Amino acid sequence: MSKYKWLVPTLYILFLMIPIYWLINMSFKNTSEIINSFSIFPQNITFDNYIKIFTDSTWYMGYVNSITYVGINTILCIVFALPAAYAFSRYKFLGDKHMFFWLLTNRMAPPAVFALPFFQLYSSFGLFDTHLAVALAHCLFNIPLAVWIMEGFISGVPKELDETAYVDGYSFPKFFFKIFIPNIKAGIGITAFFCFMFSWVELLLAKTLTAVEAKPIAATMTRTASTSGYELGLLAAAGVLTIIPGAIVIYFVRNYIAKGFALGRV
Repeated sequence: MSKYKWLVPTLYILFLMIPIYWLINMSFKNTSEIINSFSIFPQNITFDNYIKIFTDSTWYMGYVNSITYVGINTILCIVFALPAAYAFSRYKFLGDKHMFFWLLTNRMAPPAVFALPFFQLYSSFGLFDTHLAVALAHCLFNIPLAVWIMEGFISGVPKELDETAYVDGYSFPKFFFKIFIPNIKAGIGITAFFCFMFSWVELLLAKTLTAVEAKPIAATMTRTASTSGYELGLLAAAGVLTIIPGAIVIYFVRNYIAKGFALGRV
């Protein structure tokens, strides 16, 4: 029986892959074939859906806009959350536990609560329909999560490391960047992954705070209706291309995610 222990995990993985395969299958069909027939493989393979995405600026700029504000958001979250997590881990101050809990409550709030305030605020400051607007809005949710994750990794680094560096004559910036950060690179990697994924898949704020110049791909995908209905093949092709960035990020941080589970912070 033990020689068949691989069977259940394999069947489970294949089951999870069915929606992804079906999405890829639909992306090589036209809308008429998708609606009028049921086939495991495309009967008439077409690349028109992908050609339209890569040649129509409305589509490919959606990907560029999404990657731009997601990258800005991820960098901002790491830059601001790292010193905050270090402070929560290494120092004790009045109200530290309450402040740490308050940070997490921001993460618990639904994005819909902040859509209207953000819209009015950014319109007043001239930030509406910019990549920075969406990136800053996502920081409200990602920075608390980033602080919580990295605080767990930082707490796993002995405080004696800090003291030894000071005794050896290291200034704090030199110690922080040359010694400390390399010790928590797994935490930084997994934090970047979660910030990237939340910002990449979030739709409400991204759609509310943009119109034309910074419109993300998720907003573009919701506007594919024509006189003949929805262009299902085009939507499927866009969905396939939307999965790829997340898959690439997961590939590079997969080992860090395992360490996150081991530390109980994921």
